[in-house]
Amino acid sequence: MTNLNTIISTFSSEEQQRFLIYLKKKNKRNDIKNVELFKLIAKNTLSSDAIFTSLYNTSNKNAYHALRKRLYLSIIDFIANTNLEEENSIDMQIIKFILASRNFFLMKEAKVAYHILDKAETLATEHHLFAILNEIYSIKIQYAFTNPSLDMEQLILKYNSNQKKHYLEDQLNIVYAKIRQALNNISYKKEIVDFETLLNDTLKEHHINIHDSISFKSLYQLMHIVSISAFVTKDYLKIESFLMKTYAIIKLRKTNEKELFYHIQVVYMIANALFRNKKFKQSKAHLEVMHNLMLANKKKHYNTFILKHDLLLALNLNYSNKQKEAISYLAPYLHSKHTDTETVLDIRLSLIMFYIQNENLTKAKQVFSKFYHTDKYYIEKAGIEWTIKKNLTELLLQVELGDIDIIESRLQSFKRQYNTYLKEINQERVTTYLGFVEKFYKQPEIITTEKFKNLVEDSFEWIPAKQEDIFGISFYAWLKSKMEKSPLFQTTLRLIEQAQLVN
Repeated sequence: MTNLNTIISTFSSEEQQRFLIYLKKKNKRNDIKNVELFKLIAKNTLSSDAIFTSLYNTSNKNAYHALRKRLYLSIIDFIANTNLEEENSIDMQIIKFILASRNFFLMKEAKVAYHILDKAETLATEHHLFAILNEIYSIKIQYAFTNPSLDMEQLILKYNSNQKKHYLEDQLNIVYAKIRQALNNISYKKEIVDFETLLNDTLKEHHINIHDSISFKSLYQLMHIVSISAFVTKDYLKIESFLMKTYAIIKLRKTNEKELFYHIQVVYMIANALFRNKKFKQSKAHLEVMHNLMLANKKKHYNTFILKHDLLLALNLNYSNKQKEAISYLAPYLHSKHTDTETVLDIRLSLIMFYIQNENLTKAKQVFSKFYHTDKYYIEKAGIEWTIKKNLTELLLQVELGDIDIIESRLQSFKRQYNTYLKEINQERVTTYLGFVEKFYKQPEIITTEKFKNLVEDSFEWIPAKQEDIFGISFYAWLKSKMEKSPLFQTTLRLIEQAQLVN
């Protein structure tokens, strides 16, 4: 059965109202069951069976399935028509100009034709529509003989320059696809890839220079590729300067409606990098910019990004010692449905972390009960790194709850599944960390001894605090709080503050 609930959940309140108007106009009969069905699904308070019962008095569900199918097709038509009106308005206008100019050339009205083509060129240039610009320049060159005052050499230069930009955008799109596929292999298939070498080799293979002038979309893709590199290497400091400088270039450009989606993505990436570098004030400032962009163009992309925005804002608040406020942002999403499954999972895991730090183990356990799928499912939905983080969090929660049988079972399962992988990606420190967790729950009396503290100190390859991943610090803070017999959240904040002072 088509999941109408998921599709309709992506609609904003305004889009729901517009669709209902569209649906009522489309209805040819007085039968308004499709309207009733849409409203019931949009409310998201009844199960499918309950909705069926409220619409039909019979037990025959064929009519209900047919109604759902009709509603689904109406939604597809509505979305397609809306996109044609909004997304392609510029493209369609330029194409109309091109067709009109061709007609005037055939009518021997070259002056009018060139005037129209000039308008088309201005619009296409403003919106970085390189493919359409190629067509415009080709027509201008084709009919150059009809315009004696035309600077042919200048026109050819513009044509060649546009060809290079078009080619560059295509090549960067290919690079982006290759890098995304590599990330998929790293995160979801447990393949071991030297990511930085792959990135550099792929850029060289396609002759891409990051200093070339490229479109807004391409700049976003390039920034995304660099962000992926940081995600894999855990070194967000290395990319921060590049992201900020690239965004400075973007801000000088006039952002049109078609590029708004990429603009929001770019600001989010910068906010995320700043958060990972423990620069919470700057990260929140960029999240405010992101939110303003989400409100633009009648909140067109609001639903798409609201979960990501609120999650990152909550993380910033949590590590800024505003945990109560952070929880208040995420708690309402605990029972809501959204198409962004990966962010929904991140929200749940973050809430569990907040509650453990707050020593509210009952709440943490309640949220964790929502993780009832297998690790295979979570690897497919959120990647292997996220799944490892989930399992580590569960182990700490079980240790706090004191359930020894579950701890031993989970620990052995984790070792079987992930120790080899962690070794292959040079993350043996996770295994070392788990060894100390095991020592703690088996021999809690040794955790505060100098011998144990020295063992911890000598067992890790420490990296500079400013470079250390913020989530890595959070896991270490749990161990340190046990060694020092200090509150977990305060220990976490103290370690974060020390890293910020280094920054």
